Amino acid sequence: MKKILFILAGAVMLSSSCTRDLTRLNNDPKNPTDAKSFTFLTNAERRFSNVLASGSQNLNVFRLIVQYWGQTTYTEESNYDLATRGIYDNIWDVIYRDVLPDLEEAKKLIPRDVPDQDIQKNQLAIADILQVYAYYYLVTTYGNIPYSEALDHNKPFPKYDDARTVYNDLLARLDADIAALNTNAASFGNADIVYGGNVANWKKFANSLKLKMGMLLADSDAASAKTIVEAAVAAGVFTSSADNAMFQYLSSPPNTNPIWVDLVQSNRDDFVPASTIVDKMVGLNDPRTDDYFTLDPTGNYSGGVPGDGTVYGSVSAVSPTITTADFPGVFLDYAEVEFFLAEAVERGFNVGGTAQEHYDKAVTASIVGWGGTAAEAAAYLAQPEVDYATAPGTYKEKIGVQKWIHLYNRGWDSWIEWRRLDAPHLDPATNAVSGIPMRYPYPVKEQNVNRLNYEQAAAAIGGDEVEIKLFWDKF
Repeated sequence: MKKILFILAGAVMLSSSCTRDLTRLNNDPKNPTDAKSFTFLTNAERRFSNVLASGSQNLNVFRLIVQYWGQTTYTEESNYDLATRGIYDNIWDVIYRDVLPDLEEAKKLIPRDVPDQDIQKNQLAIADILQVYAYYYLVTTYGNIPYSEALDHNKPFPKYDDARTVYNDLLARLDADIAALNTNAASFGNADIVYGGNVANWKKFANSLKLKMGMLLADSDAASAKTIVEAAVAAGVFTSSADNAMFQYLSSPPNTNPIWVDLVQSNRDDFVPASTIVDKMVGLNDPRTDDYFTLDPTGNYSGGVPGDGTVYGSVSAVSPTITTADFPGVFLDYAEVEFFLAEAVERGFNVGGTAQEHYDKAVTASIVGWGGTAAEAAAYLAQPEVDYATAPGTYKEKIGVQKWIHLYNRGWDSWIEWRRLDAPHLDPATNAVSGIPMRYPYPVKEQNVNRLNYEQAAAAIGGDEVEIKLFWDKF
């Protein structure tokens, strides 16, 4: 009997203990039920920078498309086979699943977390500016996209909005964000990895993004482009490399440069420089050549033929300059802004200065930014093939070639600008399965799950093919 009573007492005690702890067991320490708004902003910046900087053949293959890099063993991506690895699904997912929702969540929580109205407005504007930029990449890559219903959890099958309509709304949002920024108030502080919460820098960034978005329309709607660009410049765009929007990576995982992850940490020899850019830069005696590539076994610079499999070690390699763990990612920089201004002058937009002045500033900023000197930049610009007054081709070709060289580590932006400026001339890769892509097809999951809206979107832009040009790409 004593043993029975002892067992029953123990059971009661165990039962009481379990009852007390039940609610604690529902708490997942790795997934907090309450997160602060600024944490979503930080994570969105990181994920956004990662997808822009990535060199993964499963995600960001734009360096292959614009012939900065070639491949060794596997050449499908260089041949424009984007389906095998689901690349157009993957890049869509990162923006729609990771970047945009985190920014949206930050915007929802900011009014709860930030009592100061001026700081609150600044934070909301900065989060929205980043959303505008994320949508910019989607609309320039796919065409018509889910937008008005994209982040509504009650709409599991969102409609696709007209690309130009989306673009106009993004510009309107950007204007509202610029107007809302108060440089006399704080914002995110150190939670903002890009500018450390400096609102004046964010205002310059937003105006520079407006310049960039305005120039995208220059061939399709010159009047609108002129109005947008002139307003952006008058309000204040980047004026030096100190304004650059950078994401500083760390020297140890997990917040490291994606190129380091893809090439060094993974110990992969999948990529080599493409002969297209190596030959161009060597021919121009470009001082950035040693910052972009290593010497090959013969002591020269060489690259693999785009689309062919190249034996790793037989040509130059990607320079350690960009494969260090803490090499920063770039959202937007001063050299890019100056290239836009050079083009704007040629188009008759009132932005001040001459095309040559802006071109020279852009090239100089690029060379110095890559570790060169002002003297090297001056010598480079004095060459007849580089000097804006004597370089061959139209203004689009002169600017396009140098912009392509400058954007070497920013393949996605380079692909957009290459399509817009139609320069430099690129031949399709060897064994290409199509022409050089002018857009990405819609994700397979959209075709399977959101079929009706997918079909309407594809029909509206002329088909879901890689060679279809989008509304802004007129030539």
